[in-house]
Amino acid sequence: MSKTKYSEKAQDKVGKVMHEFKEGKLKSSSGEKVTDRKQAVAIGISEAREKGLKVPKKKKD
Repeated sequence: MSKTKYSEKAQDKVGKVMHEFKEGKLKSSSGEKVTDRKQAVAIGISEAREKGLKVPKKKKD
C-alpha cells in the first residue's frame, strides 16, 4: 500500500498553518478561532491546493 504524496512546499504550507494553530492565531473563513487539529490540517491542505501545489485528490466517499 503506497502512501499519498505531498510536495515539499505543500508540507511546508501545512506546517506553517499548524504553527499558527498551535499559537492560537489560526482563524476559519468565518473568522472564528480554530480549535480542532483536523480542521487546521484541512485548512492547510486547502490553502496548498489553492496555490496549485502537489496535493493528492480529495477522497470520494
